[in-house]
Amino acid sequence: MFKDFFNRSSKKKKYVTVSDSKQSDVPAGIMTKCPKCKKIMYTKELAENLNVCFNCDHHIALTAYKRIEAISDEGTFKEFDRGMTSANPLDFPSYEEKIQKDRQKTELNEAVVTGTANLEGISYGVAVMDARFRMGSMGSVVGEKICRIIEHCIENRLPFILFSASGGARMQEGIISLMQMGKTSVTLKKHADAGLLYISYITNPTTGGVSASFASVGDINLSEPKALIGFAGRRVIEQTINEKLPDDFQTAEFLLEHGQLDKVVHRKEMKTTLSSILKMHQEVKTNA
Repeated sequence: MFKDFFNRSSKKKKYVTVSDSKQSDVPAGIMTKCPKCKKIMYTKELAENLNVCFNCDHHIALTAYKRIEAISDEGTFKEFDRGMTSANPLDFPSYEEKIQKDRQKTELNEAVVTGTANLEGISYGVAVMDARFRMGSMGSVVGEKICRIIEHCIENRLPFILFSASGGARMQEGIISLMQMGKTSVTLKKHADAGLLYISYITNPTTGGVSASFASVGDINLSEPKALIGFAGRRVIEQTINEKLPDDFQTAEFLLEHGQLDKVVHRKEMKTTLSSILKMHQEVKTNA
């Protein structure tokens, strides 16, 4: 009996329960609170689990570099255009200050990281949006960086994978931001015309101009579970059509059911799923 008691006591929990705790109660860096179920977990163990909550399976956001690390052969990622930064073309008040704060907070220069890497020896181009920077909003630099990596993929005959996470077009850049929708879509059309593979991997949230452009035009469209995907907000749509929308409206599962996604992929299956798709594409090219 005592042996069993000590065995139970020594078992290490993945999370602890804290009722009605505030974010300030969580030790900085050591523990992380799940934004959905409010369980508090060891940050190191959570990172080893790809930021998937041990308790409720909620997919907590991954940083751009952690995402790339999770789907790449070690040491193969080569970043493009790291130093490219936004200007303030419309002289929008306080925009430059906000950009600078995000640079300091995230150690990123913009809301997307691009480059090339290998996955099980197969080379591919990649772009990963990071919602910590201006909520992943799409400004002129985001559009330019995405187009540059796509053009590199065309020149070098590479498949392209893009992970989206965005609130949409960046309002501080106005029409220049909206122009990136057409610009990126046209560049992807050139990639398609070259007979190359584009995998769009949609993560939470992907909305507005990003969902209405490059995020939705993949040869294969994947998503993480429960991701919010849509253009306008629920309340705007309900007020416009004067109808109540389903509870799961604008979720990845809803879009899969209605044919707008090819598969909803758990993060633990992300690497193997992408590897399988790249290998199939490689075999088709070899046998063509």
